[in-house]
Amino acid sequence: MESIKRFLTSRLKLIVNEKKSRVDRVERCSFLGFTFIKKKIRWTEKSFAEFKHTLKRLTGRSWSVSMEYRMQKIAEYVRGWMAYYGISEYYEPIPKLDQWLRRPVRMCYWKRWRKTRTKVKNLTQLGCPLDMAIAVGMSRKGPWDLSRTYATQLALNDKWLEEQGLISIKQLWVGIHYPATAKVTS
Repeated sequence: MESIKRFLTSRLKLIVNEKKSRVDRVERCSFLGFTFIKKKIRWTEKSFAEFKHTLKRLTGRSWSVSMEYRMQKIAEYVRGWMAYYGISEYYEPIPKLDQWLRRPVRMCYWKRWRKTRTKVKNLTQLGCPLDMAIAVGMSRKGPWDLSRTYATQLALNDKWLEEQGLISIKQLWVGIHYPATAKVTS
């Protein structure tokens, strides 16, 4: 470390912050939210945890804003995160994260509908069979549990959520890494 510090300060005329600097293997270091693992660039666990925490905050059911504004903020944040961290070659958590994001959004719609009649009416309008809509609409389970039911996923499917403005993390990642095969969205 001393020889490198001497080179940086005397030859390159740089100031070395010893608290933030270290000489180590590249796999153990992180820089601007990235690290290298097996010759591939990845985001760090800390930056990924911060991403998920922010998505939880944006999809929180107690945040009393319109769904259009919520979808706009989610899309804005996800696009910005993927524009920065999209160069990462780590694909494994992307599909699970994409699926996970849809569940709290469904929960927000469920919470927004409030009354049983409204839930049943909206589920049937979105293509859910009446008997299934009644069973789920009258359930005493909470919004988080009911956002995972078959009836809710059938009615608030991926296509409908996309029409409402929910952005797909998976499509963004694929669009960055394979631009010729990406789905064109406006």
